[in-house]
Amino acid sequence: MRVGIGTDVHRLEDGVPMWVAGLHFPDETAGLAGHSDGDVAAHAACDALFGAAGLGDMGSNYGTSEPEWAGASGVAFLTETARRVRAAGFEIGNVSVQIIGNRPRFAAHREHAQRVMAEALGATVTVTATTTDGLGLTGRGEGVAAVAVALLH
Repeated sequence: MRVGIGTDVHRLEDGVPMWVAGLHFPDETAGLAGHSDGDVAAHAACDALFGAAGLGDMGSNYGTSEPEWAGASGVAFLTETARRVRAAGFEIGNVSVQIIGNRPRFAAHREHAQRVMAEALGATVTVTATTTDGLGLTGRGEGVAAVAVALLH
């Protein structure tokens, strides 16, 4: 068995669509800026999976110099990451992701997000969310972060 950990952070930007854990939050006026859709939960999960498999990280697999990944969805990254991890000889046991930020309000969307991410990976996914009680960039509402752990066998 192998374990990997991944972290991702994106800043909030007005007028950008909000995508987190494979879900669109259309009522949000600001979303996560980035080369792709900025889905911190999906990106952290990919980092954890790549790390556990010894395949690098998001940047070394989907660099900003690769135009085919510009604007890509978190679900597309999860699907391709799962394919690459399996091609390297591993099976995904499970992935656990924690979203850190004041928004979007996540609790009511947890089960749907878990289903979307699990379907993309072909493995069990657990998603939780927390705030930082007003501390740091997430607490000040400047961005959203996520941390993920993946188990491979």
